[in-house]
Amino acid sequence: MTAISHDSEVPAEGKQVITACAFIHRNFDGTEKLFLAKRAETKKFLPGVFELPGGHINFGEDIVDGLKREVMEEFGMNISVGDPFSVFTYINDIKGSHSVEVVYFAEFTDSIENIKINPEDHSEYKWISENEMPEEGSVSPEELKNIKKGFALLRGESQLKK
Repeated sequence: MTAISHDSEVPAEGKQVITACAFIHRNFDGTEKLFLAKRAETKKFLPGVFELPGGHINFGEDIVDGLKREVMEEFGMNISVGDPFSVFTYINDIKGSHSVEVVYFAEFTDSIENIKINPEDHSEYKWISENEMPEEGSVSPEELKNIKKGFALLRGESQLKK
């Protein structure tokens, strides 16, 4: 049996990797909600953890086009991409790489009834409101920080550093 190979597991020892993810939001009857996907348990990097959808940007690929491609590959859905609102870095011990991740506001442009999960990438998804924050451990600390920041910006709060 061939092991599943995910981008997050392809060795990139000592290299920098660019990733992008989407804070996909939608208003449900007056309540702004965020789309979160649970990483497949077969993933070696952060298995079973909820995340903002996205992934690795290919060499020479436009970052927004790469984000749209990743969401299409993972969910069969088109998105419109808004402004980036966060950038952070992390070490991926599985790949041996240093990742630079850019977080963008986004919305699905296809009907949400058409969401199809690619089981190699994710096992489930959910829509959460700001008062339904994921429990610590069910998302990475950096992801939780970006979820809180995204909701604050949607409310119109300034994020200027003092």
